Order: sequence, then structure tokens, then C-alpha cells
Amino acid sequence: MNTNGEVPVSWWECEPRRLARDQHEVAKLFPELTWCGEGAGRWEGRLPRWPFHRPEPTGLAELVGQDGMPIRVQYGHAYPMVPPAIFPLDPKPELIEYRQTRFHVMGDGSLCLLQDYSTWTGRQSVTELLLKAAGWRVEYALLKSGVIESMTINGIVNDASRDHLVEQALEELSPGGGQA
Repeated sequence: MNTNGEVPVSWWECEPRRLARDQHEVAKLFPELTWCGEGAGRWEGRLPRWPFHRPEPTGLAELVGQDGMPIRVQYGHAYPMVPPAIFPLDPKPELIEYRQTRFHVMGDGSLCLLQDYSTWTGRQSVTELLLKAAGWRVEYALLKSGVIESMTINGIVNDASRDHLVEQALEELSPGGGQA
């Protein structure tokens, strides 16, 4: 309710076809996410550990856990012209990691998944951002293990160049790891 006592109309009430599209696409690729139509709306739940089209790297479950990353996808009333914000719930980036380019975390703790806001035109699928968020989880684990110094610019959704580093990260994190 605003100061005039009016209840704002949400984007999903104005654009029911876009909401139906999002719900269909998300349910197909990310069945563990649940839609909540409060306010501007949000998705809550878990991303798959490895939703990509190439084989999962050996040892990934050991590095990031058996389950996928729990997230909250927060829409704003300007959606679809403004992308939703995706907040990782576990792991949560440390406060010191916010606004550091190498961690791809915004000042509010949401993930930085676009190179700039002009990359999002409003026509893309929210599933593209969800795939990038799943890739962020893997790169975050690699970064925290010390095998990389920063995340990739485009993420790992379609880039297998860092898959082989999962086993190296496990070695670094093992007792006595990284000792030659």
C-alpha cells in the first residue's frame, strides 16, 4: 500500500502471459523452485547441483554437497524490464565479498549475473539467470578453494574450461592439501 492508501498492481497481474511463461519454463528446468505471488513475486527453493548439458565433473558432489544451492529469486514491480535478483542462501557470500568483481556479488548480496543492465532486454527467460546462478555456485567453490582467483566473465553454463578444476579444489581442501 502506498501513502495514498492504494495497493500497487504487480507486474504479474498486468502480464499474466509472462507469468505463465516463467512458471512453465521454471517448472520444466527447476522443479524444486516454488512460486510465491506475494508483492512482486518470488521463487524459492533449490537449483539442481549441475543443470548443464555436459557431464558433471568428478567430485562435484563432494565439493559443493549432494543438494543444489537454495536460492530466493526476487522480482521487482518493473519486471520483465528489470531482471529479478537472485540471492544465494547457502552458501551466502561473506559481507567482504559484496561488490567485489571477482565474486560476482552485488552490494545487496544478490548475484551479479549480467555484464551490465543493457544485457537484459526483458525478452529473455528467467531460466537463463537460474542456470548462471547454478554455475556461480560451482565457481564460488573453486574460488574459495583457491584454485582460481576470480570468476569468469560469462560464467560456466556453456564453458567447460574449469570443470577439471573440481578435483584440484578437492585436493586443496583436503587435510594437508596444497602441500607439495
